[in-house]
Amino acid sequence: MKTVLLVDDHPDIRRLVRITLGKSFEVIEAEDGATALDLVRSRKPQLVVLDVMMPGAMDGFQVLEAIKSDPELGGTRVVMVTARGQAQDYDYGTKLGADAYFIKPFSPLQLVAAIKEILAR
Repeated sequence: MKTVLLVDDHPDIRRLVRITLGKSFEVIEAEDGATALDLVRSRKPQLVVLDVMMPGAMDGFQVLEAIKSDPELGGTRVVMVTARGQAQDYDYGTKLGADAYFIKPFSPLQLVAAIKEILAR
């Protein structure tokens, strides 16, 4: 079973996505960027679902950049899920290497479909 790391500071969002993804994937969770990066390095998930705005020293864009710039982690797929829907945020996330970008509120079923499609590539 493939592993997905779910990173969001809102427990309700993590719960909703975990329930939806849990049928098809092993789901691990983090509530901030630093913990997320530690888990990416230690658990090597195939895909990270990553919020942009989180508490702490690292936001989602910084986590994305750290993942994609690390030769050992660069192949990790990343789906951004955020309330930040401005075009410049989408462009920046795409430039940093995000595989998909979802705006909150989003359909959990569409997220699962996108994750399955990305991991099938």
